[in-house]
Amino acid sequence: MATPDFELVIGDKNWSSWSLRPWLLMRQAGIPFIETSIRLRQSDTKLQILAHSPTGFIPALKWRGAAIGDSLAICETMADLFPDKRLWPQDTLARALARSACAEMHSGFQGLRRDMPMAVLERHPGEGHTEEAIACARRIVEMWRGLRSRFGQQAADDHGFLFGRFGVADAMYAPVVTRFETYGVDLAAMGDDGTARAYMNAVLTLPSMREWIAGAEMEEREKTASS
Repeated sequence: MATPDFELVIGDKNWSSWSLRPWLLMRQAGIPFIETSIRLRQSDTKLQILAHSPTGFIPALKWRGAAIGDSLAICETMADLFPDKRLWPQDTLARALARSACAEMHSGFQGLRRDMPMAVLERHPGEGHTEEAIACARRIVEMWRGLRSRFGQQAADDHGFLFGRFGVADAMYAPVVTRFETYGVDLAAMGDDGTARAYMNAVLTLPSMREWIAGAEMEEREKTASS
């Protein structure tokens, strides 16, 4: 079997939201890669990361002797290299709004990031429900409803995702799906009519998402065994 062209360097699957995004996109799209995992929150974590990523951050995609940093940049690279995977919507307006949604996730929602950090395996209902985090949640639910209604549900090949098919936008919001589960966000109180809940279910039942969660469970067992 040929060695994959790509090596994806990621952090702990329970915590690393930035790592989840490109990992999920590549795995779900069937793009082969070597997975290299670095344990976070250790005294030597930074040194281990620097051996792979000159920025000192992960994820990093190692390809052709270079290290491509940042979740969105890696996802964009995959969409460019594999146009047949249709990781962006084909319609021009839909693609523009998908990019806009990704940019909003990439640079915004600071209250949600701070007060409801990703912890895939944990359940803390009611925690982190600050005014700022809830405002972010409300905006996200509104966005999901709007995109599903205008694009996803109208797509000829609707698989339950924001624009019908699973793509970059869904990968970027996958960590938010886990956050809403972890912290018990009341979607109805955020204005959901069932659309956001159905979208979350579509993400959570993805084979690759289930694989990620199983990987997080294995990592936690290994940590316990070595402690």
